[in-house]
Amino acid sequence: MAGLPFRGVFVILATPFSDDGSLDEDGLQSVVEFSIAAGAHGLVSPANASEFSALSDPERLRVIEVIARAARGRLPFVAGVSGVSAQVAVWLAKHAADAGADAVIAMPPYVAKPPVDGVRAYYDALSRATELPIFVQNYPLPIGVPMSAALLGQLALEIERVIYIKEEVPPVTHSVSADIEACGDSVAGVFGGAAGRFMLDEMRRGATGTMPACDVPDVHAAVWDAWQAGDAAGAREVFNRLLPLLNFEMLYSVTGYKEVLRRRGVIRSARVRTAATGPLDAHDHAELDAILADIRDLWSV
Repeated sequence: MAGLPFRGVFVILATPFSDDGSLDEDGLQSVVEFSIAAGAHGLVSPANASEFSALSDPERLRVIEVIARAARGRLPFVAGVSGVSAQVAVWLAKHAADAGADAVIAMPPYVAKPPVDGVRAYYDALSRATELPIFVQNYPLPIGVPMSAALLGQLALEIERVIYIKEEVPPVTHSVSADIEACGDSVAGVFGGAAGRFMLDEMRRGATGTMPACDVPDVHAAVWDAWQAGDAAGAREVFNRLLPLLNFEMLYSVTGYKEVLRRRGVIRSARVRTAATGPLDAHDHAELDAILADIRDLWSV
């Protein structure tokens, strides 16, 4: 299996749409090629930053197929299979395995949120469905079902293929530490989320990876690589330059990610289906101009 154990910057791929709102498969292939060329260590989709909840079922299947084909085993591909029930997640996971994914990632059911026994049954069903490793995504309310470190430890110990955690419940840094302690050797790694905003502290605590958006994988990878080389000061210098963009993205989420990708020539349209904040205005574009000017020399492609 490609890349085991998984480590590093696993980017959440944006799902490009044409100006008319339809799925842009050519754009998605471009996002894959860009992420690989820019130094990402793994690919993840469809997930929250991929607007997975706004995709039709056929589109979710197609996104997985396009990415798996485009990646061609060059990087590990973690397919998002979060479902409203175990049956849906299993269906998606079986398709991901057939398409060539290297692992799956799933939140617990996110509409009718299950009790602890339901969470355990959900991941057990996923584990029985394929031979792929499972990332348990611990995501906060109102979308996610926050799980305690103790429960994550039980899942990792009792369910065969639960071997990674993606932690995003605040305070994320403390949650990462608690997960590492609770899971011990039952997992191969704990990844941070939250767009990489806390990756330095997470790495210090023992996180084995981070899952940010895919608009600046080269900059995230520069932080990761410096830290892994023992250059904590260099990692912090790059991270401090990246932080204004992460703050901008915290405000505008997918709208921000896609505008950066458009400006970098990766996608043709920054169209989104889930714009909670509305379009960027002239002041936003001016601020993004200044932010990107300060990190453009860190881009590798």
